[in-house]
Amino acid sequence: MILTALFTLAIATPSADDGILAFADAFDRAQLTQDAAGLNEMIADELVFIDGSGKRRGKKDFIAGWTAQGDRFDPVVLIDRKVIPLGSDAAIVSAETTLAGTSGGQRFASRIRFADTFRRVGGKWRAVHIQVTPIR
Repeated sequence: MILTALFTLAIATPSADDGILAFADAFDRAQLTQDAAGLNEMIADELVFIDGSGKRRGKKDFIAGWTAQGDRFDPVVLIDRKVIPLGSDAAIVSAETTLAGTSGGQRFASRIRFADTFRRVGGKWRAVHIQVTPIR
């Protein structure tokens, strides 16, 4: 998962993205700005979230990870962003970035590659599968 001031994008735009890039940007913005209500709306209840340790988690864990009190996130730059359409109502959006900020009063930085799978349900895009892989 953007506010212009928070997010610089390197975008590979498909010829007919049908709103998926705008949704992916809004999804990323909601994460970085810790918008729990926005994330709740944008994420399908049945979300499968594979975290950086390989554990399967769900919607509640994903939102809690982005909205923990006291956590703050720095602006990010997406590298090698790809959009892979999966028909007219689904797509995978992936990129590499360094996620940095503060957590528990301590600075952190993690270089990751992520893949967000979005599906359009009832005319609205929703995140249905998210996988995060640490780059070491």
